[in-house]
Amino acid sequence: MSAVLEARSLYRFYHAGDEETLALQGVSLEVDRGEVLAVTGPSGSGKSTLLAVLAGLDEPDGGVVRIEDERLSRRPEEQRADIRARLLGVVYQQANLIGHLSVEDNVALAQRLGRRAGSSDRRRRVLERCGIASRAHALPSQLSGGELARAGLAVALANDPAVVLADEPTGELDQHTAARVLELLREHAEAGTAVLIVTHSPEVAAVADREIRLRDGRVEP
Repeated sequence: MSAVLEARSLYRFYHAGDEETLALQGVSLEVDRGEVLAVTGPSGSGKSTLLAVLAGLDEPDGGVVRIEDERLSRRPEEQRADIRARLLGVVYQQANLIGHLSVEDNVALAQRLGRRAGSSDRRRRVLERCGIASRAHALPSQLSGGELARAGLAVALANDPAVVLADEPTGELDQHTAARVLELLREHAEAGTAVLIVTHSPEVAAVADREIRLRDGRVEP
């Protein structure tokens, strides 16, 4: 196996007046091709900050993130957005859907941004795998919570990304939907994707190949 996602010595500081919060303090990690890594830790431990930095949505104050040996951090936002669209799939707690587009059109947009515009048949296969094909023409506002989760997952997986980052992917789902989401993430890992899941859930962490735990912005030994 080889590392698809690599982070080295990540630091992130936030300032509010005279107060300084050390959100990340030298965090390093690797996720190999075909591996599922769980990142756990108490609230305020730095999990959300780490996810934002790994996704290129936030810039670290120190350290570097690489995806398939391509540097993501410390680049202009336009370049980071291009790397995200081509190589990353991000599953958010709040579904990553554009409200005025149908589910299928959201998937099609993700494919165009990732330079993998495909046929309607390909989009249909993505939607079917995520169990949301029957709602392909629905708007996000017309979906239930479980349907929103599956639609957001379809968008994240639209381009067969090298890396999937999932933020509490089962947080508000019923048991059946949660199990299906985890099953889909595992299927993509088995196909060669590197999967990183940020979670509070011991049950979710238990399905990962490996777990790292954050506390006060550091990886616990």
